[in-house]
Amino acid sequence: MERFFNTAGPNRPEVEYTLDPLKRLDLEEILALIAQGKYFVLHAPRQTGKTSCMLALRDYLNASGEYIAVYANVEGGQASRNDVQSVVKSTADTLTRETRLVLGDNSVNEVRDGVQTQGKDSMLSEFLSQLCIFLSKPLVLIIDEIDALVGDSLVSVLRQLRAGYANRPKAFPQTIILCGVRDVRDYRIVLSNQDIVTGGSAFNIKAESLRLGNFSKEEIHELYMQHTNETGQQFDEACFPLVWNATEGQPWLVNALAREVTWSMKENRDRSITITPEMMYKAQEKLIYRRDTHIDILIDKLSEPRVKRVIEPILANNEEAAEGLIPSDDIQYVADMGLIKREQAKAIRIANGIYREIIPRELTWSTQETMVQQPQWYQNSDGSINMEKLLLDFQQFFRENSDAWIGKFDYAEAGPQLLLQAFLQRIVNGGGYIDREYGLGRKRTDLLIRKPLTDGYGGSVQRIVLELKIKRYSLERTIDEGLLQTADYMDGVGS
Repeated sequence: MERFFNTAGPNRPEVEYTLDPLKRLDLEEILALIAQGKYFVLHAPRQTGKTSCMLALRDYLNASGEYIAVYANVEGGQASRNDVQSVVKSTADTLTRETRLVLGDNSVNEVRDGVQTQGKDSMLSEFLSQLCIFLSKPLVLIIDEIDALVGDSLVSVLRQLRAGYANRPKAFPQTIILCGVRDVRDYRIVLSNQDIVTGGSAFNIKAESLRLGNFSKEEIHELYMQHTNETGQQFDEACFPLVWNATEGQPWLVNALAREVTWSMKENRDRSITITPEMMYKAQEKLIYRRDTHIDILIDKLSEPRVKRVIEPILANNEEAAEGLIPSDDIQYVADMGLIKREQAKAIRIANGIYREIIPRELTWSTQETMVQQPQWYQNSDGSINMEKLLLDFQQFFRENSDAWIGKFDYAEAGPQLLLQAFLQRIVNGGGYIDREYGLGRKRTDLLIRKPLTDGYGGSVQRIVLELKIKRYSLERTIDEGLLQTADYMDGVGS
């Protein structure tokens, strides 16, 4: 039976195409931190492979014979929220179960049972102390989904994890690795009395913060070639730049695109068929339209005020925001979710091509669905789009409807751009694609409309470039600047 591309849960190399998880980590640095008895953080956006990497690290450490390594996911404590007693007990129970699985020895249950009478603010630290005394080797504890805990419960767990730090390794873990979406220093924890505690103050023994990155271009190629080597199905080399632009290596997106194009598109289950860029474009559209869980979670985040404060000025090309008026905590929060990228000496931007497509489409979904414009109204006899007619009609539509329509958008500052994109999407849907480029400091939104004029890969394609700019100064300056930007973009995309 052939393996498949994984889009749910930790990888199982025997049934799923897998990159070596340990090669995605700086293993040398991690082993040095563990040898020095350091406590540290590993964080990354959801569905980037943290759990797969941590499970591989656990197995590697246990195989070395130097440590007893235990991985535990404490997300189950989230349901108890500020009930500290329940969360601490749940965490101790989870650690007991996972340690028992590693040791193959039920006697660890006695350690847990011996601390049940401890108070809620000492039960976990006492359990870890007694557990380390019980174990024959230093304990390396990997705690996943730590930031799923909230409020008083999270503060209590963090403080109890640092309580025995001075007693390591004989009576407390040699190393604790906290895994989550964000760095612990960025936690802003609201207690039940409405006081705010930062994660840095609750866990001030952290030595390092490591971030798990996306796949590189070479790793994407290696992963896809596993499918080719096992099934014989080829990927046209022109697919790989497209996959990189669409995903920029985000692991779930990389796997989801491949799974869509090699399995969900049933005609491609015939392994003699070569995967082409046109197939990849169709797979991308299907992913966006279907709104799988990964995408749905990101879409849900768009309604959060902290996310809106960052994303709205990116959509609107707000030059004032580009000058540093967005709160840095909000930028870090959105970056940790993987929605944006921060690069040296560059303005922040949406993280990849698929997210750039998802965000404006989602924000204008109801608008698209209620517009009466139809694609055939703007189609020439050869199937191409009559852009002059389309833009003239949009001008009239904007004059008559902009106030009412833009008022419906949650992201009103970006309303003009979003309204035009909704209008275009309505026309292009089902017969073409829109590629979007935008970001703080770019002073415009680049749109590339691609309309295939023939069936099949390699046929004739209409390419239309649009530059969207807000008139922030004179009309003449805006047009002169925009024409140069338009020509530059047209050269770049072959329009």
